[in-house]
Amino acid sequence: MSQISLTFPDGNQRDFAAGVTPAEVAASIAPSLAKKAISATLDGKHFDLQWPIQESASIAINTMQDDAIALELIRHDLAHIMARAVQELWPDVKVTIGPVIANGWYYDFDRAEPFSPEDLGAIEAKMKQIINARDPVRTEVWSRADAIAYYEKAGEPFKVELVEAIPEDQNIRMYWHGNWQDLCRGPHFQNTGQVPADAFKLMSVAGAYWRGDSNNKQLQRIYGVAFKNRDDLKAYLTMLEEAAKRDHRKLGKEMELFHLQEEAPGMVFWHPNGWTIYRTLEDYMRRRLRGAGYKEIRTPQVVDRVLWEKSGHWEAYRENMFIVEVDEEGAKEKRINALKPMNCPCHVQVYNQGLKSYRDLPLRLAEFGSCHRYESSGSMHGLMRVRGFTQDDAHIFCTEDQIESECANFLTLLSSIYRDLGFVKFDIKLSTRPDVRVGSDEVWDKAERALENAIRKVTNNFTIDPGEGAFYGPKLDFKLTDAIGREWQCGTFQCDFNLPVRLDAEYVAEDGSKRRPVMLHRAILGSFERFIGILIENYAGKMPFWLAPRQVVVASIVSDADEYVHEVTNALRAAGLRAEADTRNEKINYKVREHSVGKVPVILAIGMKEVQDRTVSLRRLGDTRTETLALTDVIRLLTSEATPPDLVPE
Repeated sequence: MSQISLTFPDGNQRDFAAGVTPAEVAASIAPSLAKKAISATLDGKHFDLQWPIQESASIAINTMQDDAIALELIRHDLAHIMARAVQELWPDVKVTIGPVIANGWYYDFDRAEPFSPEDLGAIEAKMKQIINARDPVRTEVWSRADAIAYYEKAGEPFKVELVEAIPEDQNIRMYWHGNWQDLCRGPHFQNTGQVPADAFKLMSVAGAYWRGDSNNKQLQRIYGVAFKNRDDLKAYLTMLEEAAKRDHRKLGKEMELFHLQEEAPGMVFWHPNGWTIYRTLEDYMRRRLRGAGYKEIRTPQVVDRVLWEKSGHWEAYRENMFIVEVDEEGAKEKRINALKPMNCPCHVQVYNQGLKSYRDLPLRLAEFGSCHRYESSGSMHGLMRVRGFTQDDAHIFCTEDQIESECANFLTLLSSIYRDLGFVKFDIKLSTRPDVRVGSDEVWDKAERALENAIRKVTNNFTIDPGEGAFYGPKLDFKLTDAIGREWQCGTFQCDFNLPVRLDAEYVAEDGSKRRPVMLHRAILGSFERFIGILIENYAGKMPFWLAPRQVVVASIVSDADEYVHEVTNALRAAGLRAEADTRNEKINYKVREHSVGKVPVILAIGMKEVQDRTVSLRRLGDTRTETLALTDVIRLLTSEATPPDLVPE
């Protein structure tokens, strides 16, 4: 029997017979490791303990201490255990697919009757029985023909379709959890009892079309969440409760910020309060971009399809574009235009006006560009996913030698802006070439190499996300963490060697030759709509004073104080504060409660004592204490707090 060499994380090497399994490798090291082992990592790939190793490789034995790997196995196994539980409870149900997703999994079922909340409870109970039974998990590799025959006999048409889509020369991996079987790439635990029985919960049921196609049969999708232990599950469920309280749609209504309606799906109707936040944020971003050397431009929203064909968007992005047909005077056919889904091709048109020299580079063109993208009705969600939005978009035209410095400058600017807006932590992902893309592999090699070198000059604190790049180039994605630990992908920095070629962008180099600039696509907020939604939820509506749409309410305690209330309000407005008077014939506690629901940061209460002393009684949102201040002092204090962070003297 041939020998293979396995290299361990400590650098030691050992020889084994070809076909040895990771379980046997673990047992050869120590019985305690064999007991703790849950899977292996072979040459960077996740490997089941039962799979035979046929070639020399590097190997690491994984245990429950390896959090990411353990969670993947827990969630993957629970998808199978849930499907088994469903079929044990309702044998006529047909199974489809059940992938791992963030924080858990889902599985799609074909069942005549809808699943009820009571059904979810029954499924959970059955799942715990299966876990407690500690049934063995085993795996085999079958031929495609055998797998099809097996599923046809079992009456599982969806599995048959899945197998038929696999190439004929490819074998199929089959898994058994006890006597229940599923088609799966693996890996999995070695028995059902390795899954924590008290660290998962079934959350909801939703409709889903088979293979995501609305022309196919509608299925029922059950979602579950799972963690390594009960405490982590409890913390997650508590976070969900807190997230529900912070829901920007709920707070948007309470604070009178915006609304959406059926007559304009995915389009935001901004109310005065919401538009105040929007414009204040826009003004802040405009100052920051100006200070970083960007030149602001404005480009059309409706552009002929010819430009989209040249840029590659028509082929790669057409299904997400809103098409506009126009009857041009004297034309035989309608002219086909599209609402721009992004600003990039239009920015190249601005760059192309007039001859550019290497001395003009880097040229940073910024636009608060209005874009429209078709999102399915089921995917839209308040401000977080809309069809009409405005990007804080910019494109940097530069030489290859300038990529590194521009990446460093961008990261400094992004970090500062996130910090100003209350986000101190963010992660970076380097996303590489997707399956659908434009440009040659040679150009992609160069772009990916350039972007990776650029980010490594700044930081090594990033991860690689294979296949998630834009269709025209690799990118850095920036995920910030909010007040309750959720991640939001907002900023992006993309390296594009393709679009300047497709749209004929050039510059005159120092030696007089004409060369193509590199185009760096970048955004910090992403879209104003989504980022404002994130801000609302991050602050639970209690916006920083400088961003709050209603900064101060001056409320009368008695009607005899009304004249002084208006005097104070006018003085605050004259100082640049967003102030309003409340002289309604209501009790002060009612007014305080109402404005607190509206998340007004400061309420100034005025009674006859304040009138006589020329003072105000200051109460801050969420604080029952009051502070008595002279009018001049309160104006000085609040104008200081209202100063945007970029204008605060260092």
